[in-house]
Amino acid sequence: MSIISAEDFTLYYGSKAGVEQITMDIEANAVTAIIGPSGCGKSTFLRSINRMNDLIPGVRTEGKLHVAGEEIHDKQINLVQLRRTVGMVFQRPNPFPKSIYDNVAYGPRLQGIRRRSALDEIVEKSLRSAAIWDEVKDVLNKSALSISGGQQQRLCIARALATAPKVLLMDEPCSALDPIATTKIEELIRFLREDYTICIVTHNMQQAARVSDWTAFFCLGKLIEYDKTNTIFTNPKQKQTEDYVTGRFG
Repeated sequence: MSIISAEDFTLYYGSKAGVEQITMDIEANAVTAIIGPSGCGKSTFLRSINRMNDLIPGVRTEGKLHVAGEEIHDKQINLVQLRRTVGMVFQRPNPFPKSIYDNVAYGPRLQGIRRRSALDEIVEKSLRSAAIWDEVKDVLNKSALSISGGQQQRLCIARALATAPKVLLMDEPCSALDPIATTKIEELIRFLREDYTICIVTHNMQQAARVSDWTAFFCLGKLIEYDKTNTIFTNPKQKQTEDYVTGRFG
């Protein structure tokens, strides 16, 4: 069953199309990887799902993009609620200059949760879900900026999970991390797919092959091919896809 559905979706930066006529359904409780060469529209499409591109002047869209059954460009859409439903983790860890506890409690507090016991429960659950609780449970009042880069990225995942999203967007979440931290994030992605729908943009094709159930190959703003990950990497239907996954270009 799909939770995200794009139909002839195009996004323009001024007069230039960032992505063009994208039609695809993203399955619930699965990991979908978006791959392709630099500048092909991967991140543009990912950021369209929670309307992060709205922050860029001159952006406009055509076509349809539904999340959890709602057309997200409908004038009635509640953007705050959309961004609770669709959490996001960025390329570089970006914890707030606050304590570890306050980073995770930030979203729930914005939602009006004030009771300390409720916040404690959410913080612990989110940090456990992000596989970092055991590393930070004794230093929750320590600055989030004092822990390692890999820990900061898992903290940012915990912060995204704290508002109980249905979808988690990850924009090259391991590109700034060392191999050990990357392995931990990949293990975490496999664990989180049980409860969340995950869309990950990655330039690392081995990573896409390891963590995802479905893979979409973008090139020059267009969706070239979208299929089960195993099919994309072993038996793609389009020559362009084959050339990319075998390293002939990109």
